[in-house]
Amino acid sequence: MRIAQIAPLFESVPPRLYGGTERVVSWLTEELIRQGHQVTLFASGDSITSAELVPCAPRALRLDPNVRDALPHQMIMLDKVRERADEFDILHFHTDYLHVPLFPSERVRTLTTLHGRQDLPDHMPFYRRFADMPLVSISNAQRSPLPGANFVATVYHGLPLDLHIPSYNPKGGYLAFLGRISPEKRPDRAIAIARAAGLPLKIAAKVDKADDAYFRCVIAPMLNEPGIEFIGEINESAKSEFLGEAAALLFPIDWPEPFGLVMIEAMAFGTPVLAFRCGSVPEIVEDGLTGRIVSDVDEAVRAIPGLLKLDRKGVRARCEERFSSARMAAEYGRIYQRMLRRLPTPSSRDRHSLRVRAPSTDRAPEAPPTAT
Repeated sequence: MRIAQIAPLFESVPPRLYGGTERVVSWLTEELIRQGHQVTLFASGDSITSAELVPCAPRALRLDPNVRDALPHQMIMLDKVRERADEFDILHFHTDYLHVPLFPSERVRTLTTLHGRQDLPDHMPFYRRFADMPLVSISNAQRSPLPGANFVATVYHGLPLDLHIPSYNPKGGYLAFLGRISPEKRPDRAIAIARAAGLPLKIAAKVDKADDAYFRCVIAPMLNEPGIEFIGEINESAKSEFLGEAAALLFPIDWPEPFGLVMIEAMAFGTPVLAFRCGSVPEIVEDGLTGRIVSDVDEAVRAIPGLLKLDRKGVRARCEERFSSARMAAEYGRIYQRMLRRLPTPSSRDRHSLRVRAPSTDRAPEAPPTAT
């Protein structure tokens, strides 16, 4: 198939530092090519890919000091997609819904993977207006606030299994927090858990401008506590040592997490995950097998000893079974094929208009029950 992958412009594909969506787009693009598809990637010009790259901004917008407004750059990208749309069988967008009103005539071969939270009231009228837009959720929990939207499937993220070498005998002896400093990610909980458990905590995270006040007023004073080390934002190579040598990953979120990429990145190293019961967490973490799922800080502290005894080889094995990029790309490939089978024939396109289908129930399988 001839597939266009349209990525956000905020980070390169893959990102130099922090970035979830663009990293997933990179893994998906490379695996689709490996599986024999012809892929064109619309992304920032500093992206690195085996696909044909259509640069839509000179560099990642977040790292470009000259960028003040992202919207003009995004509109340029959408216009480049429009110019070349006839070259592709499938247009696969990862840009939320900015493109939707611009491609009404292409909606039968346009797929949109939603990467963010979908429980905000502002989203509801949009999805009612564009109820025929084919959507993919990245967890069943993500789609639950939008029962009337046209979700055609849930596809869990996956990573290349050769990307990280598992570490079955870590020597770090510390707990890890990796991601973004923000109120919903709750690094304060991570600090409280580590202090109560008597274990060191290393925090590798970026601080967005929007969260600078939270970092300065809430988190920075806590970094002076014994055993707490703030590393800052790290790149992919540094992540290998950071997660691989950690005793466990703390994921103490306080929001409806759509997926939580760092959880499967940790699992790829064999590193177990302690996560709070929010959003996608019960779909990603298998309690008692790849980590522990808890509801508050006290329960988290009590779970630490058992968490550290989990079999890291078992954690890695479940990651291989459930969260590979090969599995992810194959699932998307099947969705593309279903979409192409529904395309009208050239002789009938002008005679028949698209009819809105009922929302799909093609949800991702729930994680199998495990011992707690």
